[in-house]
This record gives sequence, C-alpha cells and structure tokens, in this order.
Amino acid sequence: MAGFFNYLKEILSLKRSATSLSQVVQEKQRQLVDLEYQVKQLDQMISAKMNEERTLMRAEIYAERQVQEAELEALKVTTQQEVEQVRTDHIVELDQTRADNEYKLQAVLQKHVELEQELSKKQEQREKLEKELKRIITQVKKGKVESLAIKSLIELFPHSVDYNIIGAKLSEFEAALNDEGILDTVVHMDLHYKSSRQLRSQMNANNKDIQKLITGYQSRYTTKANVTIYDLMVIGLQAELQNILYTLTYTNLDNALESSKVLIHKYLHIASNGNASLIGTITRFLMELEVLFEQAIRIEYSYYIQREKEKEEQRRIREQMKQEAEEKRMLEDERKKIEKEEEKYLVEMNRNRELLTSEKNEDKIRELQERIALLEAQYDELEEKKEEIIKRANGKAGHVYVISNLGSFGGNIFKIGMTRRLDPSERIDELGDASVPFKFDVHAMIFSNDAVALEQQIHLQLAGERVNKINMRKEFFYANVESIENLVQDIDPTAEFTTTMIAQEYRQSLSVQDISSVEAHLFEEEEAVS
Repeated sequence: MAGFFNYLKEILSLKRSATSLSQVVQEKQRQLVDLEYQVKQLDQMISAKMNEERTLMRAEIYAERQVQEAELEALKVTTQQEVEQVRTDHIVELDQTRADNEYKLQAVLQKHVELEQELSKKQEQREKLEKELKRIITQVKKGKVESLAIKSLIELFPHSVDYNIIGAKLSEFEAALNDEGILDTVVHMDLHYKSSRQLRSQMNANNKDIQKLITGYQSRYTTKANVTIYDLMVIGLQAELQNILYTLTYTNLDNALESSKVLIHKYLHIASNGNASLIGTITRFLMELEVLFEQAIRIEYSYYIQREKEKEEQRRIREQMKQEAEEKRMLEDERKKIEKEEEKYLVEMNRNRELLTSEKNEDKIRELQERIALLEAQYDELEEKKEEIIKRANGKAGHVYVISNLGSFGGNIFKIGMTRRLDPSERIDELGDASVPFKFDVHAMIFSNDAVALEQQIHLQLAGERVNKINMRKEFFYANVESIENLVQDIDPTAEFTTTMIAQEYRQSLSVQDISSVEAHLFEEEEAVS
C-alpha cells in the first residue's frame, strides 16, 4: 500500500513537472512569436531604408549625369569656339602676311621705278656730257688751228695786236663769272646739303668766309707769278674739298676730317719747298682754311645725321607698332583666357541654380545660395578684368616705368619707358633678360590713361640728358636719382618712388668676388708657408 502511495506521489510530481514545462514552452512560444514580429518589423524598416537610399542614389546619379552632360555640352561649345578662333586667327595672320608681302612688293616696285627713273636721268646726263665733250673737242681742234694761225700772225706782225683790248676782254670774262670768280671750281658736285634750306644757308655762309679768306690773302702777293701760283693752289684745294665732300658718308666722318688735314699738310709741305719768304703767309692761310674746310665737311655731314635720325625715327615707329601689336596680341590672349574662365563659371552657376530649384533641405539650400553668390562675385571680377583689357587694347592706357641697372650701366643712367600690359613687371623682366648682366631695379611705376603722351612729356624734359641722341628707341638718360624723383613727383604727386638701388644680384656678385679674393689670398699664404 505504501508502494502505491509512493507511485501515486511520483505520478503527481511528474504531472506537476509536465504542467510547469508546458507553461515554460508556452512562454517560449510567446517569446518566439514576439521575436518573429520584431524580425518582420526590422525587415520592413531595412526594406524601407534600402528603398530610400536607392531613391537618393538614383537622384544623385541623375544629377551627376545632368552635370556631366552640361559640362560635356559646354566643352563642345568651348572646343568649337576655340577651333573657330584658331581658324579666324589663322585667316587674320594670313591676311596680315599677304598685306605685308603686298606692301613689300609695292615698295620694291616703287624702288624699281625710282631706280629706272634715276637711270634714265643719268643716261640723259651722260648723253648731254658726251655731246658737250664732242663740242669741246671740236672747239679745241678748231681753237688749235686758230691759235697756230694767231701765233704765226703775231710772230710776223707783232705790232698788230692791241693788248689793251685783250685785258678789257679778260676783265669782262671775269666779271661774267659767279660770286666765287675765277677761283671757283669748274665742276660742282651734287652734294646733299643742297637738299636742305638750312644746310644750304650754312654752307653758303661758310663758302663766303672761304672766299673772303682767299681774297684777303690774294692781295698779299705782289708779283704775277706768285698770284698765279696762289690761284692754282686755291683751285686745287677747292677741287680736293669737293671730292672729300662727295665721298662723305655717315660712317666715315673721321676719315673725311683726316683727309682734309692730310690735304692741308700736303699743300703746306709743297709750299715749304718753294719761296721761303712766303712760307709764313701760306702757313697762316692754310691753317685758317683748314678750319673752314672742316666746317664744310661737318655741314655736309649734318645731312647724314638728319637722315639717320629720320631712319631711326622710322625704326622707332615700326618698333613701337610691333610692340603695340605684341601687347595687343597678349591682351587678346588674356581676354580669351578670361572668356574661357567665364564659361566655366557660367556652367557651374547654372548647375547650382538647377540644384537649388529641386533642393528641399534648408542647409543645402543655404550652401547652394552662398556658392552661387561666390561664383557671381568671381564672375564679376573676371568681367572687370576683361573690360580693362579691352580698354587698354583700344586706347592709350598703360604704365610709364622708371628703372635702373647699377651693375650694367652705373648709378647715373635711368631707362624710362612705357607698357600697356596688365602686369607691367613682365616687361621689366623681359628687359632684364640675358642681354644685360643683371636685373633692373624699379623706381617708379606710373599709371596713366594716356601713357604715350606721359612718356613723351618725360622724354622731352630729359632730352638734353639722352644717352643716345641718334637712336630715339634707346630710352636711357643721364640723371641722378633725386632729380628723377623730383621730375616724377612734379608730374604725379601721388606716384610712389623708390630711391634705393637694390641691385641685389650685382651686390651679391661683388660679395662672392670678395670672398673668392680672400680665399685665394689665404691659399697663397698657405702655399707660401708650406
């Protein structure tokens, strides 16, 4: 019986355990249901998040594609513009080359016509001279016969010749000559001073002084023989002077002056072998005549100086035109670069404006608006710069600069020039290239709406101090830094002027040279000790 109760207790105990386990299983099932619900919720959230991300990615990809398409379109437009511009520049260059060739051809043709005309004149002159020579030869032959007949007549009938009549005829012949009289040269060279009224007046005055000198010394000779020798000497001297003047060129002034001196000394040497009593008078005459001959040479040489100045002025004008064309070309290149930059800014601004129309986020809207404002400001700066370039290319605005080069030219020579470039320092760097040992120091940089007139004004005030008075393209002037500063301040009181000549490379070179000298001296001392 006890066993039965024990068995019944165990059954009850097992039943209670089964009930408890059933409750635990039910609880676990409830938890499992909850977990499945949470998993389902998470799946829904993940799916929604993925859909949202997918939508945003599609929007961004679409926007990026739109930007790329816009940039590609802008690139196509820019490339087409560049191709058109290159084609236009090439056509302009070809037109300019063709115009230059036509101008050169016209110049050659004009020169050919002038040479033909000159040759025709020379041929006419030659024909006239040949006719004149034939006439003279005929007269000489005729005169020879007549002179022999007259000689025979005089020898047979000596009292038949009236010498008073001959003297009167000779006086009439001398009176019929020009102002220089019997001593004037027979052939007058076609000298260049005759083409200028001023030089012609100077040469006529000098010739009058020569004639006055000749007449004054002629009266000192009393015998007919001495007067005849004197007259022959004067004719020879004047003929030699004509030859010296005729062979004078721009490059042989010193040779012409030396030839004049040699001529005078040669005649002096010849005269010294003659009558000793006349040597003093002839020496004074020749020395005074040498001065007048030198003046005649310098008057004739003034023509070549003036012509060289005109050539240099033409070269200066051509160089200025070339420099202006180069500066305009550089300005045009700069303008094209700015226009390309403007295209990029316009594309970027349009892209940001499109994004702004579809954006809903306040922060991103604010960022886009700030970005657009910044781009517009930068675009406006480019526009102002482009307007300045157009103004300079079409006008006379530019900078007048005052620079020096202590190591190359010393401390008392300054270069004063003008440039239209937006960055005038580029022109200074060009001037300080390999053609000079050291770079230039800038003392003043004056902006003017008419830089050409301002440069000419300064050059005019310093005309007397110009280093090269023939080639006006060489814009160097003798001056000290204080006088240049006063001149600049008088023209533009607001202009900044630096009086210091830095000459950095030059001074560094001197320092290196001093160090090298010291090292060489120490090395020599060490060698001497060893």
